Amino acid sequence: MKKLFLLMSLTCYTMYTQAQQMSAEDQKMQQVMMAYAQPGAMHQILANNAGEWTASTTMWMAPNTQPIKNTASATSVMIMNGLYEQSTHTANFMGMPFSGISTTGYDNARKVFVNTWIDNMGSGVMYSEGKYNETKKCIEFKGKMTCPVTCKAVDFSETITFIDADHQKIEMWGQDPKTGQTFKTMEIMSIRKKS
Repeated sequence: MKKLFLLMSLTCYTMYTQAQQMSAEDQKMQQVMMAYAQPGAMHQILANNAGEWTASTTMWMAPNTQPIKNTASATSVMIMNGLYEQSTHTANFMGMPFSGISTTGYDNARKVFVNTWIDNMGSGVMYSEGKYNETKKCIEFKGKMTCPVTCKAVDFSETITFIDADHQKIEMWGQDPKTGQTFKTMEIMSIRKKS
């Protein structure tokens, strides 16, 4: 009787442990999900931006117009276990306080950088995706934003060039709502603050 009970117990335990073990397909899926959540070389490009920055900004409101020049500051930190760079920007724009937040990540599955931008001078969210250009040492983004004049989504492009560890250049191009002409709307030259 004891042998029968022991055999039944062993059989039940074996069935239970087999049920608890993942199939090969489930294990592969788990590995894929783990890899998707791991920072890699592209995330390190973003992590290199962590710190405080001062910036000189130049903006053009329309093609062939005089630029508006300003200064700004930004603080960048890595969040979510090193998967995203969050940058907080402050400035004065035409006598008004300006603040904005940028979140940039790298999608391991789709192999693209993703970026969102929000600020206190608009209720829309700018969204863009881009690839790293190794030759030019830059990320080249293309995205959509809302034009408050036409109330429609319009295309824009942006390039972030990593000049060196302490200097960056951001350039942005958009469409003139009157003519549809693409023109350079902004250039930001950033220098890392020394501690």
